[in-house]
Amino acid sequence: MGRKRRRKRKEKEEEELKLTFSTASARRNVARSTRSVQRFFFFSAAARETISVITNDGRNIVGVLKGFDQATNIILDESHERVFSTKEGVQQLVLGLYIIRGDNISIVGELDADLDSTVDWSNMRAYPSSLSSTDSA
Repeated sequence: MGRKRRRKRKEKEEEELKLTFSTASARRNVARSTRSVQRFFFFSAAARETISVITNDGRNIVGVLKGFDQATNIILDESHERVFSTKEGVQQLVLGLYIIRGDNISIVGELDADLDSTVDWSNMRAYPSSLSSTDSA
Protein backbone atom coordinates (compact mmCIF):
# COMPACT_ATOMS: atom_id res chain seq x y z
CA MET A 1 0.00 0.00 0.00
CA GLY A 2 2.79 2.42 0.89
CA ARG A 3 4.65 1.74 -2.33
CA LYS A 4 1.61 2.53 -4.46
CA ARG A 5 1.14 5.89 -2.69
CA ARG A 6 4.79 6.78 -3.10
CA ARG A 7 4.68 5.81 -6.76
CA LYS A 8 1.51 7.89 -7.33
CA ARG A 9 3.01 10.82 -5.43
CA LYS A 10 6.20 10.56 -7.49
CA GLU A 11 4.21 10.39 -10.73
CA LYS A 12 2.20 13.44 -9.64
CA GLU A 13 5.39 15.37 -8.83
CA GLU A 14 6.89 14.43 -12.20
CA GLU A 15 3.72 15.57 -13.95
CA GLU A 16 3.81 18.91 -12.09
CA LEU A 17 7.47 19.31 -13.00
CA LYS A 18 6.69 18.68 -16.68
CA LEU A 19 3.89 21.23 -16.48
CA THR A 20 6.24 23.78 -14.92
CA PHE A 21 8.82 23.31 -17.67
CA SER A 22 6.21 23.45 -20.41
CA THR A 23 4.74 26.63 -18.87
CA ALA A 24 8.17 28.29 -18.78
CA SER A 25 8.89 27.38 -22.39
CA ALA A 26 5.42 28.57 -23.38
CA ARG A 27 6.14 31.93 -21.74
CA ARG A 28 9.41 32.22 -23.67
CA ASN A 29 7.62 31.33 -26.90
CA VAL A 30 4.91 33.91 -26.22
CA ALA A 31 7.55 36.58 -25.54
CA ARG A 32 9.33 35.70 -28.79
CA SER A 33 6.14 35.70 -30.80
CA THR A 34 5.06 39.01 -29.23
CA ARG A 35 8.29 40.63 -30.42
CA SER A 36 7.75 39.12 -33.87
CA VAL A 37 4.18 40.41 -33.99
CA GLN A 38 5.29 43.90 -32.93
CA ARG A 39 7.99 43.89 -35.61
CA PHE A 40 5.47 42.61 -38.18
CA PHE A 41 2.96 45.37 -37.39
CA PHE A 42 5.63 48.09 -37.57
CA PHE A 43 6.87 46.89 -40.95
CA SER A 44 3.33 46.28 -42.24
CA ALA A 45 2.35 49.83 -41.30
CA ALA A 46 5.54 51.23 -42.84
CA ALA A 47 5.22 49.27 -46.10
CA ARG A 48 5.42 51.58 -49.10
CA GLU A 49 6.63 54.38 -46.78
CA THR A 50 10.02 56.06 -46.79
CA ILE A 51 12.21 54.71 -44.00
CA SER A 52 15.73 55.29 -42.73
CA VAL A 53 17.91 52.34 -41.75
CA ILE A 54 21.10 52.60 -39.72
CA THR A 55 23.20 49.49 -40.08
CA ASN A 56 25.55 47.95 -37.54
CA ASP A 57 28.54 49.38 -39.42
CA GLY A 58 27.07 52.91 -39.21
CA ARG A 59 25.68 53.36 -42.72
CA ASN A 60 22.52 55.46 -43.14
CA ILE A 61 20.33 54.10 -45.94
CA VAL A 62 17.06 55.76 -46.94
CA GLY A 63 14.47 54.20 -49.24
CA VAL A 64 10.91 53.05 -49.78
CA LEU A 65 10.11 49.85 -47.89
CA LYS A 66 8.93 47.22 -50.36
CA GLY A 67 9.12 44.04 -48.31
CA PHE A 68 10.41 42.24 -45.24
CA ASP A 69 10.47 38.78 -43.71
CA GLN A 70 10.49 37.11 -40.30
CA ALA A 71 14.28 37.55 -39.98
CA THR A 72 13.86 41.34 -40.47
CA ASN A 73 15.57 41.22 -43.86
CA ILE A 74 14.19 44.24 -45.71
CA ILE A 75 13.89 45.30 -49.34
CA LEU A 76 14.19 49.01 -50.15
CA ASP A 77 13.35 50.62 -53.48
CA GLU A 78 14.59 54.01 -54.71
CA SER A 79 17.20 53.83 -51.97
CA HIS A 80 20.26 55.97 -51.38
CA GLU A 81 23.00 56.07 -48.77
CA ARG A 82 23.74 59.29 -46.93
CA VAL A 83 27.47 59.67 -46.34
CA PHE A 84 28.22 62.33 -43.74
CA SER A 85 31.46 64.31 -43.68
CA THR A 86 32.93 67.18 -41.67
CA LYS A 87 34.70 68.62 -44.75
CA GLU A 88 31.91 68.71 -47.33
CA GLY A 89 28.15 68.30 -47.47
CA VAL A 90 26.31 65.02 -47.21
CA GLN A 91 26.83 62.80 -50.25
CA GLN A 92 23.83 60.82 -51.39
CA LEU A 93 24.92 57.66 -53.19
CA VAL A 94 22.14 56.15 -55.31
CA LEU A 95 21.65 52.44 -54.58
CA GLY A 96 18.31 51.73 -56.29
CA LEU A 97 16.67 48.43 -55.27
CA TYR A 98 18.56 47.27 -52.17
CA ILE A 99 18.32 44.34 -49.76
CA ILE A 100 19.58 44.62 -46.18
CA ARG A 101 20.07 41.52 -44.04
CA GLY A 102 18.21 41.59 -40.75
CA ASP A 103 21.28 40.78 -38.67
CA ASN A 104 22.98 43.92 -40.06
CA ILE A 105 20.14 46.28 -39.07
CA SER A 106 20.62 48.41 -35.99
CA ILE A 107 17.79 50.99 -36.18
CA VAL A 108 14.78 51.42 -38.49
CA GLY A 109 12.61 54.51 -38.48
CA GLU A 110 9.91 56.01 -40.65
CA LEU A 111 10.78 59.35 -42.28
CA ASP A 112 8.47 62.30 -42.77
CA ALA A 113 9.00 62.85 -46.50
CA ASP A 114 7.83 66.49 -46.37
CA LEU A 115 10.19 67.38 -43.53
CA ASP A 116 13.05 65.42 -45.07
CA SER A 117 12.69 67.25 -48.41
CA THR A 118 13.09 70.64 -46.68
CA VAL A 119 16.55 69.78 -45.31
CA ASP A 120 19.46 71.14 -47.38
CA TRP A 121 21.72 68.08 -47.21
CA SER A 122 24.40 69.66 -49.44
CA ASN A 123 25.24 72.18 -46.68
CA MET A 124 24.87 69.72 -43.79
CA ARG A 125 28.13 68.82 -42.06
CA ALA A 126 28.44 66.10 -39.43
CA TYR A 127 30.87 63.55 -38.13
CA PRO A 128 30.40 60.23 -39.86
CA SER A 129 29.13 57.46 -37.61
CA SER A 130 32.26 55.45 -38.39
CA LEU A 131 35.36 57.47 -39.23
CA SER A 132 37.02 56.59 -42.49
CA SER A 133 40.60 57.44 -43.40
CA THR A 134 39.47 60.51 -45.41
CA ASP A 135 37.70 62.10 -42.43
CA SER A 136 40.21 61.37 -39.68
CA ALA A 137 42.44 64.21 -38.54
